[in-house]
Amino acid sequence: MPAYQWRTSSYSGDASNCVNLLIAPDGTIRLRDSKVPQVIVATGPHALQHFIKAVVSGAFERPEPSATHTSG
Repeated sequence: MPAYQWRTSSYSGDASNCVNLLIAPDGTIRLRDSKVPQVIVATGPHALQHFIKAVVSGAFERPEPSATHTSG
């Protein structure tokens, strides 16, 4: 694999638990976890845009567990 210039969010600071991103020469967007850099996910800009919108909208949030009450 060619040497790519990976980007890390400026919000990550010096943390080692970051998501790295790059735009490959073929136009695909590559993502990896800085703790496991050998695993790379490739996607297109359109699919990534939809994924980010879904995350921001809360589409992947789990419902709050309902509290169980016992009477005594």
